[in-house]
Amino acid sequence: MIPKFLKQPVKITTKYPELVPFRANPSDAGADLRSVRDHEIYPGEICMVDTGVAIAIPYGYVGLIYNRSSQGKIRVSLPNSVGVIDSSYRGNLKVLLVNNGEDVYKIKERDTRIAQLVITPIVLADFVVVDSLDETTRGTGGFGSTGV
Repeated sequence: MIPKFLKQPVKITTKYPELVPFRANPSDAGADLRSVRDHEIYPGEICMVDTGVAIAIPYGYVGLIYNRSSQGKIRVSLPNSVGVIDSSYRGNLKVLLVNNGEDVYKIKERDTRIAQLVITPIVLADFVVVDSLDETTRGTGGFGSTGV
């Protein structure tokens, strides 16, 4: 059973009840999104896919749209890596998909799971300019600095 403190009602609107985001397993972080209509995305093509769902992300949270892991097998992904849905946005969620595979990617309306939505708390940072930053063991070591 999912603890009550992990559940929070989030308001959505849709003309299609079958497009309500859903989790395959109750404890999954991501809720699957589907398309409001059929699409065929040809190799090398980018397509904007409307989910038919508008959502009211609570203040202090963000909606993040990620690729589904199964899409890696067919080389379909989000070209911007992750979609960010701010709490003030009220339009339909749309997913930008790119087909880097060799076959046409067919999306069946209201059926094909195209992405997943994760809603998570955020920190609204108040950026403060300072003369220097705290020292750490890593310091300024960036890309590849750990030898991996």
